[in-house]
Amino acid sequence: MRRAVLAVAVGSVLLTGTACNTDRSAGATAAPAAAAPSPSPEATSAAPDYAADSRAICGTLETIFSDDLQAFHTQMGKMIANKEAKLAPEAAKAQKAAGAELKRIGARIKKETSAARDVQLRDAGAVSAAKFVKSATDKSFFSKIKTQKDYNRVIEDQLQEWFTPAAGYCALTLRPAPASTPAS
Repeated sequence: MRRAVLAVAVGSVLLTGTACNTDRSAGATAAPAAAAPSPSPEATSAAPDYAADSRAICGTLETIFSDDLQAFHTQMGKMIANKEAKLAPEAAKAQKAAGAELKRIGARIKKETSAARDVQLRDAGAVSAAKFVKSATDKSFFSKIKTQKDYNRVIEDQLQEWFTPAAGYCALTLRPAPASTPAS
């Protein structure tokens, strides 16, 4: 379980380092101004700046990826304990509850990202949300997990699968702009 939580934390680090950057829009607008002393109206309206909106949504995703998964992890722990104790009905009940948590998380991701002004973030969120929802009823995913060791092994890859592409969008799109160097 610790490794699973660690994997969530690693995913959060990707978002934390990027979601809180407030200097991106200033850096993005400074470069075109230096290149063209008087930008044409087409140049300034061609690329709308969605950074603030995307930053807020990515911050919400970070919370979902770190905090909202706790109930899922708890239900998976119950499922494993019941499987090890050979209590099949209780294990099935915990598996169903874990699946319900995945569906809830998927629905929340979809809801939060569907409001994004940047279509790429909306699309990335929809893909990640669909992956959570699909796993909720994926019997092969749950059947791979019989022990805590199985869970630790399976969940690391699964978390990466679920978070992609939404967390990747946030990490790549909202990373700090490179520092500009003065012209000689």
